[in-house]
Amino acid sequence: MIDAQRQVVVAAPADAVFAYLADFTTTTQWDPGTVHTERIAGDGGVGTRYANTSRFAGRTSEITYEVTSLTPGQAIELRGVNQYLVARDTITVAPHPDGTEVTYRIRFAFQGWLRWIEPLLQLAVAHLLDDGARGLRRELARI
Repeated sequence: MIDAQRQVVVAAPADAVFAYLADFTTTTQWDPGTVHTERIAGDGGVGTRYANTSRFAGRTSEITYEVTSLTPGQAIELRGVNQYLVARDTITVAPHPDGTEVTYRIRFAFQGWLRWIEPLLQLAVAHLLDDGARGLRRELARI
């Protein structure tokens, strides 16, 4: 399993940042690996499902995400699944002296033959997170 995270600090208020990030369809705006995300069921709370198309390590794949935990104003956790991957994404938002700190944590458990090359995928995951952190800073600066 690959477990990694990035933090960004932005000037925007925590409530506005959380409202933006709790809508997982915004990944299309800030996550360069996301091609498209749409809500397919639910109201944004626990049990809400999203269809996500992502590009990673030269491949495009469909992942179905479900909100598994939601603490309003503070944290959202999603579980994403397809034939190659079980992902857990956790986004937390907390006040910071300079505005708001966002922590984006991913846990990727690759399935099938990909699990054998998981160590080789760590660098690609690190780049994915770095690009996502840059996208978060850019988009959250607009709030």
